[in-house]
This record gives sequence, structure tokens and C-alpha cells, in this order.
Amino acid sequence: MSFRPLSWLVMAAAAVAVSMPLVGCSPADEDEVNLYSARQENLIQPLLEQFTEETGIQVNLVTGSADSLLQRLRHEGRNSPADVLITADAARLHQAKQTGVLQAIESDVLNENIPERYRDPEGEWYGLSLRARPILYHKDRVDPEDLSTYGALTDEKWEDRICVRSSDNVYNQSLVAAMIATEGAEAAEAWAEGIVNNMARRPQGGDRDQIRAVADGVCDIAIANTYYLGLMLDGDGRDREVAEQIGVFWPNQDDRGTHVNISGAGVTAHAPNRENAIRLLEFLTSQEAQQWYAEANQEYPIRDDVPASEILQGFGEFESDDIELHLLGDNNSEAVRIMDRVRWR
Repeated sequence: MSFRPLSWLVMAAAAVAVSMPLVGCSPADEDEVNLYSARQENLIQPLLEQFTEETGIQVNLVTGSADSLLQRLRHEGRNSPADVLITADAARLHQAKQTGVLQAIESDVLNENIPERYRDPEGEWYGLSLRARPILYHKDRVDPEDLSTYGALTDEKWEDRICVRSSDNVYNQSLVAAMIATEGAEAAEAWAEGIVNNMARRPQGGDRDQIRAVADGVCDIAIANTYYLGLMLDGDGRDREVAEQIGVFWPNQDDRGTHVNISGAGVTAHAPNRENAIRLLEFLTSQEAQQWYAEANQEYPIRDDVPASEILQGFGEFESDDIELHLLGDNNSEAVRIMDRVRWR
């Protein structure tokens, strides 16, 4: 199986189609599946076209922010045309499950393709890709021998040297939630307070902005997802120049491991095309789809038998934390309260 890149014209047409609501869809159609996706269309559209080519099932795609799609599903209720929800972060998947917009499914294919810890034990959501959130540092201003754990970043030697995005960001919320699960709420709050004390500036922007701030000398260290750095290295111009100045350090290799999270998907509670939805999820976890997505978006494959991209392999091997991902959702509210108390804005 091969995946062919879309031409500029096809991509433009796809973008127009994505922005339109799902209208004219029958309640159920054996040749259709309706997908709500928080992933950008250019990062998933080629896979969906390949799925259509192989199965004859047309994918009707709607994209939007994770929060807006979840709100839309709640509002539509039983009248929703959606069959599948794709979103980022286990905490959001857990929230979708808790609010009743997903349903449990059974699939031997999914259970075989996806390691147990990266899927909901009750079958309501399944991981599609992995992202790690290590320590990124400036190669000329930080000696990696001075780095060790997330906890060590609270040391006074890192005062005014750390950049990280805001507490509104679910990636940071899940990092704190993971600490609650492994070290307890008190230790997690002490860590969050220490990070705030060592921030070089008030949190602002996304992960790419933290990486750029390190390159520009605003700070020396950032906490960010590797796929942002990978995409910058895979690009050209200023972003690649910035990314080449940044090193990756895998914290906590002697204990709990580096924090990882997922993007994932589930079949919606009232999916009119349930069987097609399951087929789509199974396709997205196939070896060929996983390899394409790993290269296109610089995320780690969810499957153990699919290699990471050459760029990610260049970051080195690492041990990841192995907590049950539903705990990121269970602990999300407490993580937000902790971050509010320490004034992580």
C-alpha cells in the first residue's frame, strides 16, 4: 500500500469541503462515515482518501477545535450525524467518555494493534498516535549533564530560565495530572510552584513559541511535545534554523519515565454508521497508515511494530511512563486547581 500526496488543487478543494457542515447525509448510509476531527485536515485527509479508495466508503470530514467539537456533539445529542470523534490528549478522550458522547465497541483488530495501556479498558476510545513531553534545551547554553528529572527543574539554578505554555493548555494539565498519579497531589503542587518560580516569562503562545523563545535567548529550557520540534526540523527556513539549536533530554529515566500522551478516537454514542466507523478506526491503526502518519506529523506510532520517523529516532530512545491514561482525565480537575493555586497562568 502506498500513500500519495495530494496536489495543491485537491488540498484546496478538501479544505473547502471540510469547512462545510454535514448536510444532505442520510441517517445511515452503508457507503459513508462522518468524522469530527480536532486534527488539521492536511494531516489526515490523505489517509481518509486512501481509506475511501480501499473500501469505497466516503468520509465526510468536519474539523474544529477539540472543545468546540465536544460541545457540538453534546448539543446535537441523538440527532448528531457524527460517527467518529478524533481528538488529542487522553484527558479530552476521558472527558468525552464521561459526558456520554462515545460508545463502547468491540474490535479484535484494535485490541491487537493498540497496546492495552493506550486504549480505554471499556472500549470507548483508542489511541492513534503517541506524543512525548520531554525537556528541550539550548545546545550551547545548557549542558545535558545538568538535567535529570522534571522535579529537578525546580532547582534555583534554573531560575528565570524556563519557558512553558499556560495552564489552560491540556498538555500541561495532563503532565501535572500524571504527577498526581505517580507522586501525589502535594508533591505535584510543590513541583508546579517551583516551575512558576523559575519561569523566564509569563506563559504565552504554543509549544512552538516556547521552542523559539529558547532559540532567541528568552529562556534556556522549555517543556514541549516532541512532534512540534520534529515538524520544525522537517520544515525549512526560520523554523528549521531554530529547531537545529535545540536538544532533547528524556527526564526520569531512572524512575517513572518521560511523560507521554496520545491522540485518539472513539465511535460516537449515536453513530448512524457504526460498522463503517469501526472499519475507519481499524484502518487508522494499520501498519501502513501508522507509518504514513508518523512521517507526516512526527508523532510516535501507537503500534510497537511500526518505527518512528528518522527525525524522532534522532532524538534517541527513552523509557516512557506507564500510568493508566484514564488517570490523566480522572486527575484533570485537581491538576487545574493546583495550577490555579500556584498562579501558573
